[in-house]
Amino acid sequence: MHGGTSAMDAHRLSKTLGLLVILYTAAVAKDDDGWLMKAPTEVRAMEGYPVVLPCSFTHPHHTHPSSMHVVWSLGHGRTATVLFRCTSMNNSQLCQSKANQDERYRLEGNHRNHDISLRINSVTLKDSGRYYCRVELLGHTHTSFENTLGTRLRVEAAPRILSLSAEGTEASGFKAVCHVQGSPLPDIQWIEPDGVREGDTSFPLSQEANGQYRASSQLVDIKPRRQYICAASNSLGKDQATLYLLPPSPESLTAKSSFPLLVLLLALALGIKLLLALGVGAWVIKRRFNIRASNVEH
Repeated sequence: MHGGTSAMDAHRLSKTLGLLVILYTAAVAKDDDGWLMKAPTEVRAMEGYPVVLPCSFTHPHHTHPSSMHVVWSLGHGRTATVLFRCTSMNNSQLCQSKANQDERYRLEGNHRNHDISLRINSVTLKDSGRYYCRVELLGHTHTSFENTLGTRLRVEAAPRILSLSAEGTEASGFKAVCHVQGSPLPDIQWIEPDGVREGDTSFPLSQEANGQYRASSQLVDIKPRRQYICAASNSLGKDQATLYLLPPSPESLTAKSSFPLLVLLLALALGIKLLLALGVGAWVIKRRFNIRASNVEH
């Protein structure tokens, strides 16, 4: 029994070591000219916290490069967005970025020690994506090298309900609509005093280029004077919001029912005024006619 356990442990260890070797190999990029760049294939971070994307390199030149550019981009090729760029000239220990550089990004490593790791402060779900580090040596024939595999940044976040509202009319009926956000993508449940109800859930509400982290759900045929809870959950936590649909107010019902009567009364009042005006006008005309006729007789 003990021998079997040892053999099993040895097998698990060999599998683990094999996995580590695979991951390490996948994280190393090199070429025939002697360039070597190391970066992890994936890094995970929590929303709102800083994260460091490691990247280091060696180059084929025996002398230490006096000047270099360090570039970090989100995406690859023509669709890439340059997020950080700095320049070190004449053996300077400082890699100087532009004045309009986003302050959330900064060089974490020491470029003079071939470490060009990037720090991102206060990461958000929109920061999820694949990042590429590149170094450009000035004054050499082979001037640049990039980690072509990239590093996948996965930002995780507990669920957050963005909005919960009622839509519709008395004639067509009402429905509750709940919009949520989180990574992994949250599951959504509708809870009433009677228990859990199934809602019509659509995934995702919006799909960003860097991943899916928003969803929506709707609950149809909701009734006034009832409470509805939208509950969202994933492996990092839960969030919920409550909706109470108020019944139509008596004032609005009275106003609706009295509207035709009000229109009728206004029309009647205008009609009476018009008749009075016509009567007065006829009396004035008749009186003037009588006066003129009397003057002619005399």
